Amino acid sequence: MSAYGAIKRPDSADHVLLAPRIWPVNSSGSQGSQYLTTHHLTLAVARQLPGLIEHLAIIFAKEVDDGLTYPQEGIMDRSTFEDYFFAGDVFVGIIGEVARTERSEADLELTIDDARSGRAWGDCIAGFYYVKPNYPGRSSHICNAGFITSPPYRGRGFGSILAKSYVHYAPKLGYRASVFNLVYVNNTASIRMWEKLNFTKAGRIPQAGRLKRKGGDGEEYVDAWVFYKSFIEHD
Repeated sequence: MSAYGAIKRPDSADHVLLAPRIWPVNSSGSQGSQYLTTHHLTLAVARQLPGLIEHLAIIFAKEVDDGLTYPQEGIMDRSTFEDYFFAGDVFVGIIGEVARTERSEADLELTIDDARSGRAWGDCIAGFYYVKPNYPGRSSHICNAGFITSPPYRGRGFGSILAKSYVHYAPKLGYRASVFNLVYVNNTASIRMWEKLNFTKAGRIPQAGRLKRKGGDGEEYVDAWVFYKSFIEHD
């Protein structure tokens, strides 16, 4: 529940899943993985994939408990996770295993089960994110997103690919712009990522988050940036 009440995506009645897409990985830390594939999910689709929601929920609950990047706190069970993360659209990044000839980004016909290729979810999901309206009604054309890179795969360039895929997918979902309400100033990796993708710092909120210190010694209040990007070409 937000300050505006429950916010649902405006096109929920006639929703078409977007095509999976391949993204080359240019990172020496990727341990031989040359690409990611991204897959568009709704809650109904995710529930048909055994163990997937449970896996994503555990990762997100740990991120919330760490208290460094998301504002939520307290118990994050599966039901709470579904209500929050699957309120809109979800995209999952699968690490490529089978050799492919593609050397550039492209849509492709590949189910998430085929991309998984029999692996456990924890062995192939590089990260995931949601996309949903940031505001209701007359401002629902501006979206928001929340990202998680799976802990074993952090620092390998996968987060940047997921961010790039968001800029690709969000306009195709009908959104005209994006706002990130709370990018804490100590999250330098995210700040660099959004600046590289030409997001604008729309403002700074003093003491926006009561976050845990990375060393585990208590909490501190941290400022946050508001980031904005238009998906519309202006004359």
